Amino acid sequence: MDKYTVLKQYFGYDSFRPGQEKLVDSILSGRDVLGIMPTGAGKSLCYQVPALLMTGITLVVSPLISLMKDQVGALNQAGVHAAYINSSLTDNQITKALALASRGQYKIIYVAPERLETRGFLDFATHAEISMITVDEAHCISQWGQDFRPSYLNILSFVKKLAVRPIISAFTATATSKVRDDILQILSLERPTILTTGFDRENLCFKVKHIKDKDSYVLDYVISHRQDSGIIYCATRKNVEKVYDLLNSNGFSVTKYHAGLSPQERKDNQDSFIYDIKPVVVATNAFGMGIDKSNVRYVIHYNMPQCIENYYQEAGRAGRDGEDSECILLYSPQDIMINKFFIEHREPNPEIDESEQARLIALDKRRLNAMVDYCRTAGCLREYILKYFGEKPDNPYGGKYNCNNCSNCIADESELLADKAYMDTGSRIRGRDSGWDIMTAEKLKRSAQMAKSAYATPRTRKPEDVLNERGVELFNRLRELRKMIAVSVGMPPYIIFSDKTLIDMCLKVPFNREEMLSVSGVGENKYERYGKTFVDEIYDFLDGMKENLAR
Repeated sequence: MDKYTVLKQYFGYDSFRPGQEKLVDSILSGRDVLGIMPTGAGKSLCYQVPALLMTGITLVVSPLISLMKDQVGALNQAGVHAAYINSSLTDNQITKALALASRGQYKIIYVAPERLETRGFLDFATHAEISMITVDEAHCISQWGQDFRPSYLNILSFVKKLAVRPIISAFTATATSKVRDDILQILSLERPTILTTGFDRENLCFKVKHIKDKDSYVLDYVISHRQDSGIIYCATRKNVEKVYDLLNSNGFSVTKYHAGLSPQERKDNQDSFIYDIKPVVVATNAFGMGIDKSNVRYVIHYNMPQCIENYYQEAGRAGRDGEDSECILLYSPQDIMINKFFIEHREPNPEIDESEQARLIALDKRRLNAMVDYCRTAGCLREYILKYFGEKPDNPYGGKYNCNNCSNCIADESELLADKAYMDTGSRIRGRDSGWDIMTAEKLKRSAQMAKSAYATPRTRKPEDVLNERGVELFNRLRELRKMIAVSVGMPPYIIFSDKTLIDMCLKVPFNREEMLSVSGVGENKYERYGKTFVDEIYDFLDGMKENLAR
């Protein structure tokens, strides 16, 4: 089995995305790697594909319980045996998982950094064949990073206890040059392949709004995007409750998330969001790490975050499927005072001395100043973010940089919204019919032509009328089917199939196994589990369309 077979069989893709193959090849050749890739660029495949081709076990060090559960659930759905070890498991469950791992049950094991130094895990690791250690969210290892975790500093000492040094791969979406250097040094990466694919997320439209009445803006926005899934971030629990009450009292299906809720409430509310039961969540920044929900169409920051790193990470939870999405920051001068208060009054870290605490506070204040400058700049917002992370965007025409996809570069924002919201027919889809620009008119036409070819049924209406209506209807039916399956198997809908995969089904209209396996994101195990059910739904849809068109 080679890398392409693994990619297709387990993950349903015919080719790698930019940067992925280089990192996969480096790992398979025995080299350490550091991948700095934006959210949604496919970092996980860079270590999951080689993990399945190497003889031993891959340990993935991750700080987030929710991320581990999502990744393991997705791997199991794809037919890969994987497990996680963290504080959500009982001692008996951990003992059982390690016993199964010792017998070769799992190819990939996700583990919290705090577990690496425990006696039981060390006993397992020192007797197992560990082919690779992957450090996810690798910026957590750097004191220059916004999410520094002292437990990450134990990774190298753990590696040194192993009989044979495994390959070390590290991945992050947010790393300045100082953070990157820290990762390389602290992990002692040997002859590493270092790949930065770039921080630009072209599908994201960045906006900063200087407004006083934030509540009215949020309410109007959610009304106009009623069918979309979105996250609204607030700096305080009080604001979370206020915005939640505003939307809930106006009849929106919304949930909330902050540290003041009980653990069970937080879990239930998070599940309501990721299962598409309640498509909008209002939350503090405690929400979202490890949430891989691919169809989030907007992220609104009700308050300004403390730093660009946090903003880029939180805003980047929009549009993970590659579809157009919006990242909107509602700025007011009061946000500066709120963040300064949080920085100066945060709880001291007992593992760091006073002088180091003072240095980190000063660093956080400099980050806050950079965040304020972002909100106040008259230049391109995208360019500001890219330059912050050390990337110089191409500007082939010279002069002032213009991305044509941020609030400072758009001359007439109403024109951009009209372009995104309307198809060639002038029929509005986004926000009314499906909440997504499911297909361009050209793609919709192709979908309907396939249906016409399959049934050779004459149509009595104009193709454009049928295309718009039928394409969206098929997508919505497949989405409802996915939701029903997700509830029955206890998995988030996006782990069953992403929206992007459902869109590809609408384009290709598969009628059999071979055609379904040509759909992006449908691997062999996913086909065996769900393929026939979706093919049957497509058949039923086209049967109904045939009857309607014949009338």
